[in-house]
Amino acid sequence: MCQVSGTVAERTSLFRSQVENRRLNEGTLQILESVLTSKDVKSLLEIRSCLSEFVRSELAYILQEIAEKTVEQKLSVLEFFVRTFALVGHVESCLMLRYEALILRQHKSTTHLWLHVSYEEWLAFAERSLNNGFYSIAVKVM
Repeated sequence: MCQVSGTVAERTSLFRSQVENRRLNEGTLQILESVLTSKDVKSLLEIRSCLSEFVRSELAYILQEIAEKTVEQKLSVLEFFVRTFALVGHVESCLMLRYEALILRQHKSTTHLWLHVSYEEWLAFAERSLNNGFYSIAVKVM
């Protein structure tokens, strides 16, 4: 658990509760954003690290839970976690989940044409991966 106090601790607890209760929506992301407004760099780094660890552990459970859900539900959950990892500054997890979402869309686009992933989307993803130093992820796309 993060060693924070006051309002930040309350908001952190609320964020954790929302995720644990599977309220994976815009409101939960706004709570997370409010947690990450600390002016103290040391505290902010600790909070980000702690929340990143929490989110990674919850993600494993949630991915198992959504295995039989619709493609739309899976993509919604993946997008929530992409945005969550982006907010906590865990770029590798953010890119990895974005890649998984693109792969899922590509795979399902044979029966759901609206899910088709364009060449431009793949290229933009590869560029983001390269720009963030994740060459191994970018190479998968190329």
